[in-house]
Amino acid sequence: MKNILIFSTILFCLIGMTSCDESFTMPQASGRPYEVMVVMDSTAWNGREGRALFRVLDKDVPGLPQPEQSFHISQVQPENFNHVLNIFRNIIIVDINTKTYTKTKMFFTRDLHARGQIVLTIQSPSVSEFEDFCFMHDNDIIDFLTKMEMNRLIKQLHEKYSRLCFDLAKEQFDCTYYGPDELKSYKKGKDFFWTSNNTASGLLNICMYSYPYEGPETFNKEYVLHKRDSVMAENIPGTLPSMHMATDTLCTTVKPIVVHGKYAMEARGLWYMENDGMGGPFVSHSRVDELHNKVVVIEGFVFAPEKMKRGLMRRLEGSLYTLTLPNEELSDIVTTIEEITVTASQQ
Repeated sequence: MKNILIFSTILFCLIGMTSCDESFTMPQASGRPYEVMVVMDSTAWNGREGRALFRVLDKDVPGLPQPEQSFHISQVQPENFNHVLNIFRNIIIVDINTKTYTKTKMFFTRDLHARGQIVLTIQSPSVSEFEDFCFMHDNDIIDFLTKMEMNRLIKQLHEKYSRLCFDLAKEQFDCTYYGPDELKSYKKGKDFFWTSNNTASGLLNICMYSYPYEGPETFNKEYVLHKRDSVMAENIPGTLPSMHMATDTLCTTVKPIVVHGKYAMEARGLWYMENDGMGGPFVSHSRVDELHNKVVVIEGFVFAPEKMKRGLMRRLEGSLYTLTLPNEELSDIVTTIEEITVTASQQ
């Protein structure tokens, strides 16, 4: 009896050690940014339910001059979802079962099989309800997966960033900003700086500028874009006096967002060089520095003719969220959603 107790104790300890060791050696999530793997039966994937989800994930990225899908999509049979595939960075598991579920529900789990992993699960009682859910919550799914990727980027930028951008933001605006480390060239102006990687393989640019805050009316499309055009015309001229940067207002949208728990205005669209052939996409955040009563704008724009621009723009956009104004703390996560639980009854 004593030997049995000793053996049981040793076995319990070994199991505990193994569990700790498995946790300690959990692999890093695999795959490239903005890749999504769907775990779904092939018949369903090629049916109505699969096409409904595919249409969500296949949507074009807004604000780009040419169509580019939001994600690279792959699909795997549930029985083939093994230890090799389950460490993928972004996974969507679809479970449609009339007997098990009475309403459609979506939730996510972090680090289930690998570090840095997101597993999004959608459970639904029927194909028709799943279709309706995808139609009603397409933007929720896209925004969530996109922001999870930006969260990963933000963590990387805190470890490897442009010291030039960091110093310019601190010196001119008393702000903290972690820009992509490839930004090496710069130009300074009054309440303005422009940094760039200065390369022909895809020109990445970050601008930062400020102007007095004049109340809530400051944040509307006409006002924000007028300020942008005036600042860019003065600070980013072309090769001739008649050339300067401008905004394609018809192809630009603005909307309110939340950054570090506070109001901000996002502008997203296209820029062009007046009387020249240059142009490309941009995205900006306009925010209020309450300590100095001014609007601080940080913007990323790209010039990459004949190249895909999704990855370049998302790298710049993710970095915008690292900007912290005076007396402000950086949020750990871009999205304000710590848990997503959306049901059909909320549609």
